[in-house]
This record gives sequence, structure tokens and C-alpha cells, in this order.
Amino acid sequence: MASKWRELADRLAEQIRNGEYAPGAQLPQIRDLVEAGEGSKSTVHAAYKALEAEGLVTSSRGHGTVVREQAPLKRLGLARYDKAKWRDGDEVAFIADRVASGRSYKRNEQTQTVSRVAAPAIVAQAHGLPDGTEVYARARVVKERSQPTHTLTSYYRPEHVEGTRIVDPTPGPAGRGGGFRALYDAGYEIDHMQETLFARIPTADEVQLLQLAPGEWVVELHRTTYTADGTVVEFAVGVHAATRFAWTYDFKVPDSAKTEGESK
Repeated sequence: MASKWRELADRLAEQIRNGEYAPGAQLPQIRDLVEAGEGSKSTVHAAYKALEAEGLVTSSRGHGTVVREQAPLKRLGLARYDKAKWRDGDEVAFIADRVASGRSYKRNEQTQTVSRVAAPAIVAQAHGLPDGTEVYARARVVKERSQPTHTLTSYYRPEHVEGTRIVDPTPGPAGRGGGFRALYDAGYEIDHMQETLFARIPTADEVQLLQLAPGEWVVELHRTTYTADGTVVEFAVGVHAATRFAWTYDFKVPDSAKTEGESK
């Protein structure tokens, strides 16, 4: 059975989606809902925080809780990695998502730390290294204005990135074109990648870092990036606030039977 704050959040979300509260409209003050018997102050507050985490409202001192004018960010699939974006321009992946969503951005909305660490087992396996081998970890937190949207930590073999912009901890992408351009300039042109996604309950640290409401889940991303000869040049783990993104994929539908016939 859903908790009272969840029931209230779901009811208000439905009212927002069906237009009872239009974009830009202010939701009732917390005290008004308390007086109307919708629950305690903490119940209503938790419901409003859930709506905020789900991207339906914004809250600020002096303005109350207001229905958002815009939908969750598009998180592009194949299109965000288009070589023309980062090789020939400066549209790194998180910026490609913002552009596709019609949203503004600043390069310093991505902060980062870079360090050499003992490779966790999953990282060592992806790179084909013994457990505990030292790798570079480039950890980013990406925000839309003041609200975090996701984290992404990329792991690299030192011999691939030593001396490149990838190991520079300056906030923002790793120079013009970001990490993929830095790899390209170092002689490692990315060719194909594999992404695995799964939803899970966040850790306590992730709740705090991503400013998640009670009950909010995350989507974890594992990305393995290869050169044409199969060399792994990056393994990345991302943690996304689930309701702050709409995941969009546009791709040509394969026909393996036709491909097999042509190869005979």
C-alpha cells in the first residue's frame, strides 16, 4: 500500500498532466493542503519534493511550488555520440542532450575530479586487466543550473590517456570536443560501444548528491567504448535521476537474415 505522501504526489501529478494545473501555475501552499486534510506538513512536503524530483514542478523561496514549463531532458541514444558533433565541433554528449531538448547549458555545469585508482572488478573485467591494476577515473557530476541530473565516471588505461586533456580536472568537458576528441587526438578513434541500462534503488550518498526525493529511483548506465580493432578505450558508469530524463533511441532496424544471405 502506497504511503500517504506518495498517494498525494500521484494525485497532484495526474492533475498536472491533465491540465488542472497548467505550466507556470502555482500549487497550493503546504499549509492550505494540511488544513484541507491532505496530510501533515511533512507528508505534503514529501509529496512536493517527489513532484520536483520527477521534473513536474520547481520550488523556490518566495515563489512556492510551480508547475514546470518544460519536460524532462531528452537523453539521446545513438545521436549523442555522432562523431561530427565532437570531432568536428564541440557538442559533447551532455550538451547534445541539452540541444536536442531545446535547453540552455553552460560548459561548467559539468564538474569533475580525476585520480588514479585501483580498478574495481567490473572495470578490470571490461578493460581485460588484472583486478587492482591502476587506471584513471574521471568522475563527473552534471547539473542543469543548480539541479544535478546525473553522474558519470569514465575509467581509462593510463597508457591511453597520460598527458591528454582527459587527466586535466578543470571543470567542464576535456577541452574542445571532450573526452572522445582527446582520445581521437591521441590516436584512439572510437568506433563502436555497448550500453547496458538498469534501474535500482539509490544509495544514501546518491540520494544526497542527486538531491533525490524519498522513493526516487536511479537508472545506472554501463558504457564500454571500443576502437575499430576491438581495443577498449573507456569503461563508464553513469547514475541518472530516473525521472529527469526521457531516453530516446533512433536507429535502423537490422535484418540479420539478409546480412547472412549476403555473406554466403
